[in-house]
Amino acid sequence: MTAQLAEPAARAWRADPYADALRTGQGPLYLRRSDGWLLPLEVERWCAEPDSADATVLSRCDGPVLDLGCGPGRLVAALARRGHPALGVDVTPEAVTRTIRAGGSALCRSVFDPLPSEGRWGTVLLIDGNIGIGGDPGALLRRAARLAAPGGSLLVEVATVDVDERVDVRVDDGHGGRGAPFPWARLGTRALRAEAADAGWTRAVTWHAAGRAFVQLRR
Repeated sequence: MTAQLAEPAARAWRADPYADALRTGQGPLYLRRSDGWLLPLEVERWCAEPDSADATVLSRCDGPVLDLGCGPGRLVAALARRGHPALGVDVTPEAVTRTIRAGGSALCRSVFDPLPSEGRWGTVLLIDGNIGIGGDPGALLRRAARLAAPGGSLLVEVATVDVDERVDVRVDDGHGGRGAPFPWARLGTRALRAEAADAGWTRAVTWHAAGRAFVQLRR
């Protein structure tokens, strides 16, 4: 089931226009729903150095860190500069290339593929909306629980509004370039806490920074 969830999205993120945006480090780039609604993707921020909100995430990282959907790798590279063991995972070759070029370590795989040190990661990250990976947050949270060490933590960036949405989207560059459709999800804090409890995560701590919202969970 998890492999079936991962494959359509993997093909979409590997294709243009997402790969082109990472290559240049610039948008515009969106997730487009079938009704035309657009969710802006912050490519420039992803390709920049960690900002003040990212710093609140980095300060909560404990033990070896696994960044699921690491993108161009700003968090993995920042952890590496601090001497903190960290590995990024992303389905997009350009994202992995940028992460390694920035000084981080990364693998080109789906989060549902076999990964190193399963069950031994001190911190697992789902930042920049990556709780949406696969379109089934429950399955993703259960996967993250299998990756984390006993007592390990999961740091999740959530929507700043109270939302629980499962939809098919396409990557759209705003100029007519669109990828293939794939399942995605958006969760606010309340919806994440409900899904997390069912997946075996507890002790939710929430915080906001620079207009972004986060939740820390414990396995």
